[in-house]
Amino acid sequence: MPQTGPTPPSWGWPGSGRGRAAHTARPPRWQATTVQGCGLYPHTAGSGAPAIGVPMGRHMLWGEVVALDPVDWVRAGLCTNPGVYILGEPGVGKSAFSKRLAAGLVAYGTGVVVLGDLKGEYGDLVSRLGGQVVRIGWGLDRINPLDAGALSAAVTSLEGTNPEKAEALRAEVRARRLNLLLALCLIARGSRGAPITDAEELALGGALDILARRGDRQPLIPEVMHTIETAGPEMEQAVLARSPGEYRQLTDSVLRTLARICRGILKGLFDAPTTTPADLRAPAVSIDLFALDQAADDIVAASMLCTWAYGFGSIDASRAAGDRRPYLTIQDELWRSLRVAPGLVERTDRVSRLNRGKGIGSVITTHSLADSDALPTPEDRIKARGLVERAAITVMGALPDNELARVHEVRALTTRERQLVASWSAPESWETGRPHPGRGKYLIKNAGRLGIPVEMTLTAAERELYNTDQAISAG
Repeated sequence: MPQTGPTPPSWGWPGSGRGRAAHTARPPRWQATTVQGCGLYPHTAGSGAPAIGVPMGRHMLWGEVVALDPVDWVRAGLCTNPGVYILGEPGVGKSAFSKRLAAGLVAYGTGVVVLGDLKGEYGDLVSRLGGQVVRIGWGLDRINPLDAGALSAAVTSLEGTNPEKAEALRAEVRARRLNLLLALCLIARGSRGAPITDAEELALGGALDILARRGDRQPLIPEVMHTIETAGPEMEQAVLARSPGEYRQLTDSVLRTLARICRGILKGLFDAPTTTPADLRAPAVSIDLFALDQAADDIVAASMLCTWAYGFGSIDASRAAGDRRPYLTIQDELWRSLRVAPGLVERTDRVSRLNRGKGIGSVITTHSLADSDALPTPEDRIKARGLVERAAITVMGALPDNELARVHEVRALTTRERQLVASWSAPESWETGRPHPGRGKYLIKNAGRLGIPVEMTLTAAERELYNTDQAISAG
C-alpha cells in the first residue's frame, strides 16, 4: 500500500524506542558460483574470466577466482600459443606471480624448468616441491651445453626401427649445437667484433660432424676447438679450402674466438662433461646461476645461453624418451644476455624457440620493454619486439604511462586498462614502511581480448618462499 507521512531518515527516527541506529551495520557477505547464486538472485552474472589452470587471484571487479595455465589455455582455444610475458616495476611481485604459477602447475603434473636463475630466487621453492637445484659456478656444478643426453640415445635406438625419425633427431641435435656455438662466438667477439663468416660456420659444423661420429661420449667445446686446430683433409673439405694454407687463413679467427671461450670467459664452467645432469623426472628443476650474478656481462650472457640450450635440449631428450607431460620453462633477465653482441637475438630465438605442439609453455619476465632499446642494432631491436609479440599472454604489473605506451604498440590496450595499470604505479604518499601500491595487482592481457584485472593474496607459506626482499630487509 502507498506510504503515508514523511520519509524516515536513513538511520531511523531519533528518540527512545524509535529504531534510531548509531551506525549502519555491515551485513554478512556470502560467495557462490553463478550456477548456485542464480537461485537466490536471478540476475547474477560472472565476468567470464577463465577458470582453467592455477588459481592466480580474484578478479578485482567481480571477485571471481581467475586461473591460468598457458598450455591448457591453448588446448581450450583461449589463446594461440603458450607464451607468457610478464613485466612490471621492481617490487610489484613479478616473480611471485611466476612462482605461484609454477607451484600450481607442479601440483597438476606439469614439469617446471627454471633456466638460468641469476638471482637465486627459485631454489627454495624448487627444493620445497621436491625438485632439483643445479648450481653453476666456479667450484660448483658444471654442465656441457653440447650434451644431448638421452636424445643421442634415442637416435641410436631408432636407427634400426625408424631411420627417418633417427635422422630427423640427429639433424635437430646438430642444429642446436651449431646455433649455440655461433651465439657463443658472437658473445666472445663482443659488440664491436666481426660477424661470423661462412667459412667459420662451416668449420664449426664440420667439427661437430666429426665428433658426433665417435658415438662414445658427448662433444665438448674444447674438443670442437681441437678438431678445427688439428685440421686434416675432412676439415679442409668442410670449409671448401683449396690448400692447408687457405684453411689456416679461413679458420684462424674462429680458433682465437673459441680459445677465448674455452680459456677465458667460460673456463671452468661449460668446458667439461656435465657433473650433475638435470633430472626431468623431478617435479621441478632450477639451474641456478646466482654465483655468476656479479660477473662480467659477457660471462653472464654466455652462461645464460648455455643454460637455455642445455635446458631445452634436456626437455627434447625427455620427450624422445617417451615423456608426454606438459612443461613450463621460466626465463628471467632475458635482455641481459641479448644486449652483449649484435645478432644474438636471432641466435637466442633459434636456441630457445618452442613448439606449442610439444606442450611446452614459457614464461619470460622483465622490468620494461625499454630494455630492448639497449640492444646493439635496429635489426636486433625489431627482432626482440617479435619475442614479445609472439607471447600470446601478457601480464602487466604496475607500469608508468611512458612504459604503457610502449606496451600499447605491441599489445593494444584500452584507455581504461592503461589508466588502471598506471594507477598502481605511484605511491599515494611518502609514508614509509608500506608495500608498493601495485604489489600483487596484475592485468592479464590475452591477444585482442579485454584484460583481466587480478589481485593475488599470498598465503603464509608463499610469503616465506616468494620473498625477494630478504637482503634489503636484513640490511
